[in-house]
Amino acid sequence: MGEQTVTPREGRDQVVRPSVTAGADVAPPPRPRRLDRLRTPRRPRLWFEILLIAVSYWTYSLVRNAVPEQRTAALNNADWLWRMEHHLGMAFEESVNHAVNSVTWLIVGMNYYYATLHFVVTLGVLVWLFRSHPGRYAATRLVLFATTAVALLGYYLYPLAPPRLMTGGDFVDTVMVHQTWGSMASGDLKHMSNQYAAMPSMHIGWSVWCGLTIFALASLPWVRILGLLYPVATLVVIVATANHFWLDAVGGLLCLAFGFAVARLWYGVQPYALPRTVPGKT
Repeated sequence: MGEQTVTPREGRDQVVRPSVTAGADVAPPPRPRRLDRLRTPRRPRLWFEILLIAVSYWTYSLVRNAVPEQRTAALNNADWLWRMEHHLGMAFEESVNHAVNSVTWLIVGMNYYYATLHFVVTLGVLVWLFRSHPGRYAATRLVLFATTAVALLGYYLYPLAPPRLMTGGDFVDTVMVHQTWGSMASGDLKHMSNQYAAMPSMHIGWSVWCGLTIFALASLPWVRILGLLYPVATLVVIVATANHFWLDAVGGLLCLAFGFAVARLWYGVQPYALPRTVPGKT
């Protein structure tokens, strides 16, 4: 008979141990870090969005109106900007203001456009994003919020009087002349708003945000065209009503570019490239 090889107890322990503990060496999949979870698009919650937008706009209005009304500096800056536009050969605001003001029905319509669509269209686009593009909603909303936040810095650092308040200009304050309601720029409501926060123009920042969002995500061609025409019409309105220089619009575009950069850094892609829908509870 051949010899039987008996594995000592110590040897058996050494043989068995790796097989028993092998499963323990396989680490469970790592849980997503909190920062990664925040960066992942999720289905927006209606109650939270309503609260966030309301609180954010209230805060924006409070901070904007809390910026000291530096009247002397604002008027000096307006004079300098007006001279700069003359130097560039592009000081056309006064001509547009007078030409449109001569057509009563047109300028009255523009006054109401300036006072209302700035809010109505922006909220409408947010609602449309919430309902039809929930995966892109948070990132696109971040663009708007970052744009608006950086604009506050501009109001503080560069107080600017609108053309209608310039001392040396011949601009027509169309709201005062035609006694239209709804504008925070003239009449009794002007005491509730900072009159020297013209740079940058958030009418342009918000309207271009709306236009680009509609153009990028709408499916109907005519709706996409309307999206592009909206900021163009807004530029005409802010100039015709003497509420802004065209250079204020450039400032609004720079703020919007900052907003897109923030969203791109946070999500890793531009908002419109994110998935249209995402799983999750409403």
